[in-house]
Amino acid sequence: MTPPPLLPKDITKLFRSMSDGSRVWMDGSRVLVIYSTIFTDLRRALIDGLGVESARQMLARIGYAAGSRDAKLHRRRHPSENIGRLLTTHSELQALSGFASKSEVKFEAALELGQFYCEFRWKDSLEAEAHASTYGIGTEPVCWILTGHASGYCTRIAGRPILFREVECRATGASQCRVVGKPLDEWGDEVGALSEYLRPQPFVNGFSKRGSDEGLEDVVGSSAAFFTALHLLRKVAPTKAAALILGETGVGKEVFARVLHRMSPRATLPFVAVNCAAIPESLMESELFGVERGAYTGAAESRPGRFERAQGGTLFLDEIGALSYAAQSKLLRALQEGEIERVGDRTTRKVDVRIVAATNVDLERAMRDGRFREDLYFRLNVFPIVIPPLRERPEDIPLLLDYFLTRFSRLHQRRITGVSERAVEALLLYDYPGNVRELEHMVERAVIMADDDTAIDLSHFASFGSQLSRRFAGPGVDGAVQIRAGVSDAAVAGLLDQGLDLQTLETKLLIEAVGRAGGNLARAARLLGISRPQLAYRLKKRGIADKNADPVLPETRP
Repeated sequence: MTPPPLLPKDITKLFRSMSDGSRVWMDGSRVLVIYSTIFTDLRRALIDGLGVESARQMLARIGYAAGSRDAKLHRRRHPSENIGRLLTTHSELQALSGFASKSEVKFEAALELGQFYCEFRWKDSLEAEAHASTYGIGTEPVCWILTGHASGYCTRIAGRPILFREVECRATGASQCRVVGKPLDEWGDEVGALSEYLRPQPFVNGFSKRGSDEGLEDVVGSSAAFFTALHLLRKVAPTKAAALILGETGVGKEVFARVLHRMSPRATLPFVAVNCAAIPESLMESELFGVERGAYTGAAESRPGRFERAQGGTLFLDEIGALSYAAQSKLLRALQEGEIERVGDRTTRKVDVRIVAATNVDLERAMRDGRFREDLYFRLNVFPIVIPPLRERPEDIPLLLDYFLTRFSRLHQRRITGVSERAVEALLLYDYPGNVRELEHMVERAVIMADDDTAIDLSHFASFGSQLSRRFAGPGVDGAVQIRAGVSDAAVAGLLDQGLDLQTLETKLLIEAVGRAGGNLARAARLLGISRPQLAYRLKKRGIADKNADPVLPETRP
């Protein structure tokens, strides 16, 4: 076999290695090189152990996550490249990984018009070779990782779900492996289970708030962190155990709580939500446990509390960390005894409710500070579920963007053709301090601002301009600071007016990022669009490194 050509310098210089050669890194992530025979054995073990369909789904999802990660890497290093060059880079990355030689690329794309069509063709797919050598020539295509990788990569650069389907495969006797990609909604129902990792989970489709006739609240995502949370929901849903959902503001804790309820045997019974932070302490007892007529001035009639209203179903206690210490004591007794007593009543009432609590507060620290009861914490923390922030699951952003775009276009009766490349880029690089809720509001405002039969552009996110644009100043390929497309003219003028050289400007940028992140180097690195080791090295080189920072790999200049 003829040796493959040298890879583009832009890709090879992403690699770093330890001085003793014990570890190889690519863009801050450790890389493992294995023989193709080991991959073949692992693949066969998955198919034989899980079955063909489960193995296909698992490998396609692994490929999807890797493709999304690779697209993020290349977007960050080359924010102004057009989609044609980005798709060519995908084939180069496949060659680099060893899964296939550099592919032929055919594409027609106009993201502003919502149009996308792409084909990749491989002559020597490792997956097809591995499958055919183990099981012989079959009837179904088998390049699952390659197909998933193409879907994840193109979904991220296009800002909407793109599904690739393998239409020719060497494992079926064809002369090449060919995959075709287009927007998920253009495939219709013909792809079936092939698109599972791109679609909202079936058990949340069509699910909405009890008592509300408006809108759906689908849980949408494809990242490993997202599926980990769903896996935990599946585990705890059939039981009677209390669940504690943890996560930052805006990650969708109540939505996940409702999904848990719908997955449980109590799905047909009430789901009652209580925002503990919104109820005054003086009314907390009557709201939770109810009140008898004449219990106090103004109590003209008896009224059941939230516990009674949730009888047999689920009681969701949101912002549980905001409860006063006295209210915590009363809640603890109700949870321990399984009975409540209305305000002004002498009779206890048995209640059977599933407790799901949620908070964005660090309850362990609150316990140490004496602000949260230890016994209540252990009563609630039977099965904790952590919902990661959106910045830690960027693979979910394109799917959420497409979901909200479709939802609000229908709600506000707008005809939006798509999202421009620079707007997609800005949304993918943004940090989302308000998480999914912030993205939802950003897309809704953009849909309202945009005219019919046009694409959403960066200007339609005007009220978020300063936050979006701050992510476009960072180190370029050569390590020096680079002002990227998307920074406002005023911001660029302000930097240039200071009369700083690029090295000084980069130093100020590094210090500013670390300051904004409160000394958290991982968060500062995300603000700059680089890895934590890269940031720590640059800080150390300028004599401003954190002495307690983890050791980093030496970074060589190209």
